[in-house]
Amino acid sequence: NLKQMKFKEEKTKKDFPIERIREDFPILSLKRERDQKALIYFDNGATTHKPECVIRTITEFYRKENSTVRRGLYDLSNDTTERVEATREKIRGFVNAERTEEIVFTSGCTEAINLLASCFARAGKIQANDQIILSTTEHHANFVPWQMLAKEKGAVLKFLDFDLESGELKLEKLEELINSKTKLICLTHLSNVLGVVNNIKQITQIAHKFQIPILVDGSQAAPHLKVDLQELACDFYCFSGHKIFGPTGVGILYGKKELLEELPPYQYGGDIIESVSREGTLFNKPPKKFEAGTPPIAQIIGLGAAIDYLQELDIEKTSAYEQELVFYLSQELSKISGLKIVANSPKRAALISFYFKDKHAYDLAVLLNDLDNIAIRVGQHCAEPLLHELKINSLARASLAFYNTKQEIDRFVLALDKAKGLL
Repeated sequence: NLKQMKFKEEKTKKDFPIERIREDFPILSLKRERDQKALIYFDNGATTHKPECVIRTITEFYRKENSTVRRGLYDLSNDTTERVEATREKIRGFVNAERTEEIVFTSGCTEAINLLASCFARAGKIQANDQIILSTTEHHANFVPWQMLAKEKGAVLKFLDFDLESGELKLEKLEELINSKTKLICLTHLSNVLGVVNNIKQITQIAHKFQIPILVDGSQAAPHLKVDLQELACDFYCFSGHKIFGPTGVGILYGKKELLEELPPYQYGGDIIESVSREGTLFNKPPKKFEAGTPPIAQIIGLGAAIDYLQELDIEKTSAYEQELVFYLSQELSKISGLKIVANSPKRAALISFYFKDKHAYDLAVLLNDLDNIAIRVGQHCAEPLLHELKINSLARASLAFYNTKQEIDRFVLALDKAKGLL
């Protein structure tokens, strides 16, 4: 109904001040020198741009407050320690974890997963012939660490199938994969290729029915969905700061307190020590046990500013706006002859992957950039096993954020159709 759609669009504009929000991101107002074309940034699945408040927070820290944490008795150090721990509490609230000490700072989602794989190995939680369940929809970061661990320990990887048309995991098959040797389930919350949101709550219920812990890669989900870890009830959850409008070099590993306490440290060094002597070492309790050395202080504080920004906008509102955008993008892409959208599930977040059978994705990306200053991602998207199953060599991906607009989508679709004609 066109009248209803028009009403909904007018209501969205009123509830979601997109023009004001775009002003918060300096890069969006810049124009390319050679042709004065503004950037259209549709590669938010790789990394997001940073609002002015995050940039300013990091700059001001280095200019006026730079000091280390938990090591000095002077004001600067004490203040910095308080800000780092305040960010930990902000993260706890952002994902609704039960305890602040369940939030571990890492360098990113990749390190968080590698940390867990290493700790599971050292703790002897994975032995020969044990089983780890993955899916082929995983990013390499949630695939290769477990593959290497399985190879090292003589364990076995099992894969939960997904529907090639919808992109949805076949959850009815999960219980069939589980047996007495299953020690861990590792799945993504939101595929960086398919854009499909997986039912983590249901998966966790199945895992816990058999007393199996579950790790969730939330790298793509955290920027777009309201993550409630107490509702999802998963055992481990991780994501990167740079994908939720914060800085690079910082990420989060959430783990249930009792499970973190069971694991040994990932690295050894300062700040994880409770006491040390020639005879041995006693380690700190989580989260400090997993945070050896000087943490990425400025990045953590910048991440705190990004969380404040997202909380002020209200992620439920940004998510609703992004859903409207991705629906519109899907609708407009479907008008281009020969274009095939990957995954047709209605459980989609703010990204769409697509291809033309007779056009290489790399050629499309080059033309979009050169002719219209449009940034998209092409290739295998760090998900080579998934593309093998899809029987596709390379995909183009448009991934959106709440600072994108329908006008940008219109310009993108027009440029894409033009690029297709040139090829």
